[in-house]
Amino acid sequence: MDEIRFRWMKYGDIDDVLAVENASFSAPWSREAFENEMTINQFAKYLLLEVDGTVVGYCGLWLVMDEAHITNVAVVPELRGRKLGEKLMVKVMDMLRDEGVKMMTLEVRVSNYIAQSLYEKLGFLKGGIRKNYYSDNGEDALVMWVKLNEQ
Repeated sequence: MDEIRFRWMKYGDIDDVLAVENASFSAPWSREAFENEMTINQFAKYLLLEVDGTVVGYCGLWLVMDEAHITNVAVVPELRGRKLGEKLMVKVMDMLRDEGVKMMTLEVRVSNYIAQSLYEKLGFLKGGIRKNYYSDNGEDALVMWVKLNEQ
């Protein structure tokens, strides 16, 4: 791994993001979902993570007023464990801080202790539980929040 780069997603990146999505999740989002995010949803922004010019991860969010809701975060399985997810989250959080965003939230599977540990390391606090949140197996989601800027 040489060059790590971050950039905002464009419509033409959908195939690359779908490849990461399909490799990462048991219930991946569809092409149509990403097309809607890029063309219809005025609140959606996606930060891409590239390694040596290849998209290997992304973080999707909805930015509404001064709050950001992370919709999905993924790094291709073969590059996990190399702190790329952490770098991606830190970059997103820094960029949002610079834009004056005050709070960020996300949902994470209650069984995903690795992700929960990363989010706690980045300052996220546990909020509530969303029962039967995940459509593939009905698993609950843990809601987590972090303050990016003081209110």
